[in-house]
Amino acid sequence: MLVLAVPMALEMVGESIFAVVDAFFISRLGPAALASAGLTETALDLVYAVAIGFSFAVTAVVSRRCGEKDRRGAARTAVQAIGLGVVVSVVLGALGVWFAGDILRLMGAEAETVAVGTTHARIMYAGMATILLLFLNNAILRGAGDAQAAMRALWLSNGINIVLDPLLIFGIGPFPELGLPGAAVATTIGRGTGVLYQLHVLTRGARLRIRRADIVRDWPVLRNLGRVSVGGIGQMLADMLPWILLIRIISSFGTIAVAGWVIAIRIALFVILPCWGLSNAASTLVGQNLGAGKPERAERAVWITAGWNMLFMGAVTGLFVGFAPRLAGIFTTDPEVLGIAAAALRIVAYGYVLYALGMVMRQAFNGAGDTRTPTWIDLICFWAIEIPLAWMLSRTALGVEGAFWAVAIAYSLSAVVSWLWFRRGKWKLHQV
Repeated sequence: MLVLAVPMALEMVGESIFAVVDAFFISRLGPAALASAGLTETALDLVYAVAIGFSFAVTAVVSRRCGEKDRRGAARTAVQAIGLGVVVSVVLGALGVWFAGDILRLMGAEAETVAVGTTHARIMYAGMATILLLFLNNAILRGAGDAQAAMRALWLSNGINIVLDPLLIFGIGPFPELGLPGAAVATTIGRGTGVLYQLHVLTRGARLRIRRADIVRDWPVLRNLGRVSVGGIGQMLADMLPWILLIRIISSFGTIAVAGWVIAIRIALFVILPCWGLSNAASTLVGQNLGAGKPERAERAVWITAGWNMLFMGAVTGLFVGFAPRLAGIFTTDPEVLGIAAAALRIVAYGYVLYALGMVMRQAFNGAGDTRTPTWIDLICFWAIEIPLAWMLSRTALGVEGAFWAVAIAYSLSAVVSWLWFRRGKWKLHQV
């Protein structure tokens, strides 16, 4: 667990550092720029849903083939996943570029936010392939047990982005001053570099190596990936689409509310993403141990991972509850934005220990190839409970803070339901 979890957690640390640094520099351009970047990123949640949901299937199938000692089957699965990712990203990217301004308006952006952020949004959507392939290639590497390479890919891409961000946003030295679009250019260059590194590893690696003979269309493998990924994509859509509706509710309180929420979420990602990395170890271990015919060992790995994850998030809860204003103050001096960001940090953090448990349970199901169970849990907890609750609470004296309470309640409930379902053990019998 440690051999897999440490590099996976460090992989997500790189991603979380990127999110925080990106918000830090963009916040210097004002609330409108920060709100625009946040709305664009939220709209991209649809792409992340497809990428992450499909990556669940890729990790499950690759890890199962590796557990069966079928390395060529794992390589063929990788090729089909990459090819499908390229096709999907081209279609979605073209739509995003064409409708960038309309998407921002649909998200509830005010006129100033749309004017500031449309070019930034177009560049982000044009780089859609780098988003999808970065997720998919790392899913392949994790499924093969090469968590170190996945970690290095994200650290490389995020390191480049962190360096280029201030240079392109503010025009330091010989670099042009691009403002908010500069952040999108930096992000796309960084992610693109990470993808090139991943492809190098996949064609030269020791754990899984794609050969020329593997680069053919394989309909049975594609159908199997499609069958397994339906639940994963549905799961992530059920999880991420409510975030779009949630920020639509928050945007009804104005640009200041959106800016405060964006700051809070970027800080929260700083700890949540490494915990996702730790949870990914459970996914790989479940897939490989089920493939090797050791279901009890798979279950034990899940409980060990959950324990460490909950211990870490318990410590983070104390930090966020006690120092929320100071943490938010790193990004803004605007008292209104600061107040909303601090309130969001505190409220969401109350459920962190349960979130940690829920993350591991979800990834355990995904590692077994049972992507449908988390989908149904998400539909109930986030669609039937979170969004209606957010709307109702935000219309009370709580105001925008009511939406934050809805997030804490829904994610805590999701964790409890996932834990109860995991204990039934039906995931051990799932075939991929």
